[in-house]
Amino acid sequence: MQLQDVNGFVIDLDGTVYRGGEVIEGVTQTIEKLRSLGKRIVFLSNRGNISKKMCYNQLARMGLGVQLDEIILSSTVSAAYIKEHYEEAAVWVLGDEGLRDELREVGVTLAEYPECADWLLITLHESLTYKDLNEAFRAAYHGARIMATNADKMFPSAEGLSIDVAGMIGAIVAATGREVELVIGKPSQLMADAAIGALGIPVEQCLIIGDSLESDIQLGKKAGMMTALVLTGNLTREAAELSELKPDWVWDSLAALQKILATNEEAEGREADGSKQ
Repeated sequence: MQLQDVNGFVIDLDGTVYRGGEVIEGVTQTIEKLRSLGKRIVFLSNRGNISKKMCYNQLARMGLGVQLDEIILSSTVSAAYIKEHYEEAAVWVLGDEGLRDELREVGVTLAEYPECADWLLITLHESLTYKDLNEAFRAAYHGARIMATNADKMFPSAEGLSIDVAGMIGAIVAATGREVELVIGKPSQLMADAAIGALGIPVEQCLIIGDSLESDIQLGKKAGMMTALVLTGNLTREAAELSELKPDWVWDSLAALQKILATNEEAEGREADGSKQ
């Protein structure tokens, strides 16, 4: 399949659309171009510490015209999974308030005390204190099963590379000897299914674009999507070339897609003009 045959675009956020609090150059124009061509878009992120509404407001402040139903976060998918499979469970959260908001949104019960929890759900906690960590420890120590929104080691923040959920998981696993039973986020099939379902397009007509080989590109390969790696996150072209995971395209940034689409349009226009002569 050629790029012009792709009808559904699954686009990562951190390191692909923005870095820190700034939109990456050319991204806004690329998204506008995709919309002008009638392409379907979803934004698929492993962010588990914010809610969908928080993400929507953040993107709106950046000037990105994104619809609420185009946003799929690991917090959203985690909440939906728990509601569907463990409706009666009480959940203790190690993470920021946005994840609790998503759990409340779908009616998941939040445990009153750590010792009462059936599940400990771990995500990024950017204001982590010893009290937070110790309460999560108590939940797991007293029998709560462990689930994580994702297991990414790092993410690109405004200050540079920052520790991600793997750091929170490592502390609890090391202290309790308990293992994480389920990781919801990319590259899981749960995230792929959520994206494909939201697009409503056959998977073979979909392209995932992201800055991570382990989460974005691996998800695409497993799900049967086309894949494009952008180098605006924490990966170099040299490292990508050495990896066993080979994306279909490697671009300096998402802005490269706009240039490719514009070039394809010009070529099609010349062909059409030639056929009329």
